[in-house]
Amino acid sequence: MNPFKEKPKKINDTIMNFKDMYPCSYNKCDVDPYTKTRIILMNGTEVEATFFSHNFQRHTNNNDLRRELALTRRIEQQEQKLLINLKPIDENILEQTIGYEQLAVDLTARLAKMEPDINVRNALNFALLEDFDHLYRYSNLLELEYGVLPEKLVGCYTEIMPARPTISHHRYPFDSVKCPVGKDAALITKLHTMIITAAEQQTMNYYMNVGSFYTSEIGRKLYQEIGMVEEDHVTQYGSLIDPTSTWLEMLLMHEYTECYLYYSCYMDEKDPYVKCIWECFFEKEVAHLHKAVDLLQKYEGKDYTDVIPDGEFPELLTLGPNIEYVRDVLTQTVNYTGNLEGYIPVEQLPKDANFFKYQNIVTCNNDVCIVPSHIIIDKYICRNGTDYRFEVCKNPIPALQNRCEDNTTVGRTR
Repeated sequence: MNPFKEKPKKINDTIMNFKDMYPCSYNKCDVDPYTKTRIILMNGTEVEATFFSHNFQRHTNNNDLRRELALTRRIEQQEQKLLINLKPIDENILEQTIGYEQLAVDLTARLAKMEPDINVRNALNFALLEDFDHLYRYSNLLELEYGVLPEKLVGCYTEIMPARPTISHHRYPFDSVKCPVGKDAALITKLHTMIITAAEQQTMNYYMNVGSFYTSEIGRKLYQEIGMVEEDHVTQYGSLIDPTSTWLEMLLMHEYTECYLYYSCYMDEKDPYVKCIWECFFEKEVAHLHKAVDLLQKYEGKDYTDVIPDGEFPELLTLGPNIEYVRDVLTQTVNYTGNLEGYIPVEQLPKDANFFKYQNIVTCNNDVCIVPSHIIIDKYICRNGTDYRFEVCKNPIPALQNRCEDNTTVGRTR
């Protein structure tokens, strides 16, 4: 599939009315977990497109160009509004959070398995273990406060168990900035950097906004803590994106990414109603892509092939189980931490490393009892005797196998 060769609709023909903009929500009791995660992914993709377009407008004084941006941005806002309302009214904040973290795990794993660039793959694998642990922490909170079994929400496709403990994710910000890819990077690599940045940014935005609406103090604190880790992840992933592109080149890449994702969703979707939405939105984004081609030619005298030489989509993105892959990454890198542009086992850091200084600050000189992600598991164990997990077999890390005590040292202490 090459979206540049598709005949686009007229952009004004893609504007929705309010009747069409409000969808039928999915049933939270029988929705396929990957239908739900695709919805979360594409909602985040549209939010990223909107943020980018607003920032582009603020960096040009050409009102003709700003009007073109405003038009496509308004339509993408309509798409986002439809997607966010596929979420049913009776799905609470924490139930949807499980979907966000399942997406983070299985999307990151799938991208890492497809990724040819070793630096990008290392970044994906590193944050993968952290999102995997977040799923475990939120799952214990869900069962503790609502009595809902998270394994039903993830369809038993994704394991729920500890990984690199969340307390170990708090690093000095310098260690989150990585090396960007260049213009010569593979198209699939460029797509991956944009997809994962948008997805993690949406998770960060969600936790920033909904955490204060949570109904218990410990839940509010957990959203606060994990929300700070998501800021770390967005900094890491955003630093991978090629920073040398012009604004119009970036606009073209954004629209191409949306086309790629909507087409991937369309090909992967099982739900007939949602599948029609993916098809419809793909057609809209083809129109936006062709508009971006015209703008690039008009204002910079460039052809789209100067940015994307071969417009054919690379391997499409599919969402599915990644249990063995996650276990392999867990076994190999659970003790890793960030070290400027790289990642190393925490025991290889010098005693005066920024990581340890930052840890001392945020934990009040190593008082783990103030850290929400630890408190949640401690409370669950105190009430039930063991933590909540969904495992196909024992955790591959011996230090994380004890279900009667939360580990706070893996990936954190020398």
